[in-house]
Amino acid sequence: MAPQIESNNDLNKILQEKFTNEFRKGYTTVKGVCLPNRYDEFAGVIEDFEVRDDDVWVCSFPKTGTTWTQEMIWCIANNLNFEGAKVRLPERFPFLEYSVLFDYTTILPRHPEMKLPQLLLDSIEYTKNKASPRFIKTHLPFTLLPRQLRTGEKKPKVIYVARNPKDTCVSYYYHCRLMEGYRGDFNHFCHLFLGEKLSFAPYWEHVLDFWKRRTDSNILFLKYEDMKADLYTVIEKSTAFFDKIMSDDQTKALMQHLSFANMKSNPAVNYEEHIKMNKQMKSFNVDGEFIRSGKVDQWKEEMSESVIERFDKLMKEKFSSRNLYF
Repeated sequence: MAPQIESNNDLNKILQEKFTNEFRKGYTTVKGVCLPNRYDEFAGVIEDFEVRDDDVWVCSFPKTGTTWTQEMIWCIANNLNFEGAKVRLPERFPFLEYSVLFDYTTILPRHPEMKLPQLLLDSIEYTKNKASPRFIKTHLPFTLLPRQLRTGEKKPKVIYVARNPKDTCVSYYYHCRLMEGYRGDFNHFCHLFLGEKLSFAPYWEHVLDFWKRRTDSNILFLKYEDMKADLYTVIEKSTAFFDKIMSDDQTKALMQHLSFANMKSNPAVNYEEHIKMNKQMKSFNVDGEFIRSGKVDQWKEEMSESVIERFDKLMKEKFSSRNLYF
């Protein structure tokens, strides 16, 4: 039986030993949220980021169906411009705080062969300078979003996608091994997730802060499980959110574009080039794919009984009383 890991000291030690690397030196806590310590350099810029009313924001906790949702929303808002969708998703739909997660400026002197665009070196500036309408992805919780968005001074369209926390944890683990240099095992990762010691954690408040705003006219709250079970209906719901109408044939064409097989093989969304670039660095020594399995209930094959019990207890405490179910 794996040893219990309960204390903050235990978790901080795991985080430092297993989840720091050449582009992430440590972590900080801001308004109760765990973030790479580089966030401190960008906090003011994010707070004062000028939001536009015609922006489209996809917000989420990591690994809850974000890329799938981005591609769906971009295609709907752009009238199924599948030719335009051949442009890499991070260019069409930039990740606002990417530069907080990955500090490539410290790596370039050791890797002069890496020719990195502004999108990677300063993702906030890149996003700021995009022409309207901008499409913006963020994993920041509501409390850390730009001030104009939080206060309602500006009212862009906001799509939030949530996923069962157990599947989120499994998917986040494989993502962090492949994309962020995590070197620990799955058991340790579960403890970090439950102990709110991963980037953008705590998961629970992240989801609930958007769930309680789901009736706001500019917010659309989606669930990954609904997308898996009935994508047609979710597309209809999302299309209505943009005051658009799509025919049955158009909806089916978008469903085909968004199928798991197509997403997995689509170089515009599967981050193949990014993975190749990361593997040039010593922090990355695992194989895998960004779009991995997409399954529902994969936690049943991965989690120990004791970890499942802890997740179930928290789901009941945090979500059931607020009528949120997965």
